[in-house]
Amino acid sequence: MRTDGRTPDQMRPVAIHTDYLLTAEGSAIIEVGNTRVLCAASVEDTVPQFLRGSGKGWVTAEYAMLPRATTTRTPREVNRPSGRSQEIQRLIGRSLRSVVDMRALGERTIIVDCDVLQADGGTRTAAITGAFVALSIAMRKLVEFGRLKSNPIRDHVAAVSVGIVGGEPMLDLAYQEDSRAEVDMNVVMTGGGQFIEVQATAEQKPFDDEQMGRLIGLARRGIAQLVEIQRGVLKA
Repeated sequence: MRTDGRTPDQMRPVAIHTDYLLTAEGSAIIEVGNTRVLCAASVEDTVPQFLRGSGKGWVTAEYAMLPRATTTRTPREVNRPSGRSQEIQRLIGRSLRSVVDMRALGERTIIVDCDVLQADGGTRTAAITGAFVALSIAMRKLVEFGRLKSNPIRDHVAAVSVGIVGGEPMLDLAYQEDSRAEVDMNVVMTGGGQFIEVQATAEQKPFDDEQMGRLIGLARRGIAQLVEIQRGVLKA
């Protein structure tokens, strides 16, 4: 059993609340255990310079952590995002773009802001999972308002962390587990079970094919659960 009583293959409790912001085209707040991320999608009728005249749209993301999302205050990123924040927001953007038909979106940009309100491990994976819901709501409104003929989203996207802690492969690491993990891995997949990105690091000692397979199996299990939760909240 883990510090919070879970079995190695068990997710933390997950909840996604939609339309959290009245002012955004799409918004959701995702809770994964004690990690909470607010995701807001904004639609702009313009595209980056390199896409102008192409007939294609663009989906991107920004990520930030509030100063007291952690146990001690983290200075606010005022002038520019930290290297970690830049890496995470690029990951979120890549993940979302992988399931969007940019030509069907047309020459408009959707920016998804992901703000971590409280961090207890897995903030990037929670941000991806919540960002997809916010993006889906924004796309749906574009169709409802007649600005798009059809929804450009081709599949779901969700992400989860897995790792090896004390020699045991585990699903959905909380901060206490992540901070002492021998192996840390983030997996992003589609609802259809295809990989978008796998980030794996041996923090203390290398791992083998058998351990890799077990981690991927746990990630598939967790992502399947997350996709079902996404489908439920979007259907509702």
